[in-house]
Amino acid sequence: MEGELQKTLGRNLRRLRESQGMSQEDFADKLGYHRTYLGGVERGERNLTLRSVERIAFLVGGDPISLLTEPR
Repeated sequence: MEGELQKTLGRNLRRLRESQGMSQEDFADKLGYHRTYLGGVERGERNLTLRSVERIAFLVGGDPISLLTEPR
């Protein structure tokens, strides 16, 4: 189970990005990250702080909790 929140967050961000028709590079620019860093987040390889999750949620107009939970 280790790292499951990271993987869930990454899957949710990728789903959100793709639903908006954005490239990884465009989405990274919107969030203020480098494309390769965002790629690591989407793959669940990066461990973000809760503050970062809140910031991302604000920037994409979402709820931080929804980024950390599997869609129903």
